[in-house]
Amino acid sequence: MQYLFPRMGVNMVRITVSGHPGSGTSTLVQSLVQRYDWTSLNGGDVFREEAQRRGMTLADFGRLCNEEPEVDRSLDALLQQRMQGSDAADIVESRLAGWWAYKLDLPCLRIWLEVTDEERARRVSSRESISFEEALEANTARAAVDGARFNHLYGLLPEHPEPYTHAIDATNLNAHEIVERVVLYLEAMK
Repeated sequence: MQYLFPRMGVNMVRITVSGHPGSGTSTLVQSLVQRYDWTSLNGGDVFREEAQRRGMTLADFGRLCNEEPEVDRSLDALLQQRMQGSDAADIVESRLAGWWAYKLDLPCLRIWLEVTDEERARRVSSRESISFEEALEANTARAAVDGARFNHLYGLLPEHPEPYTHAIDATNLNAHEIVERVVLYLEAMK
């Protein structure tokens, strides 16, 4: 089953996947890409591409985005543009992808993966070989900074339920269980 529903010659986003770091968004996207032979776009890739285009390191470009909000806004505009373009990916992963699809009225599944702070810290700790306490502190700080930035730039928080068609509490689910739940949602859209 390569495609659940044919594209009819038009490229469009089929699903957005959002969640805080450590929630399993990348794992879910990789599984869906493999299962359906779909394409994906990660908002972080847009950031990396723009840093490279400008000849900047990721750290330097990150500082520029923090100092100049218009640069940050331009990245989000670029992501939105790529979500609507003729070469739009099947899956878009970023913390604001669900919001952008909602605001752009894109007819797609918009998933938010909800995971407790403790479980996300456990996953990040394991993945990055750091202590649980370090991961919890880093996740908390990143969520606070990102939340403040998104609220300042757009007046929204990524985890607010409004834009999502489905929110999955993935705290106690393994990767396979999450994928199967999303597959059921996709099948229901046929």
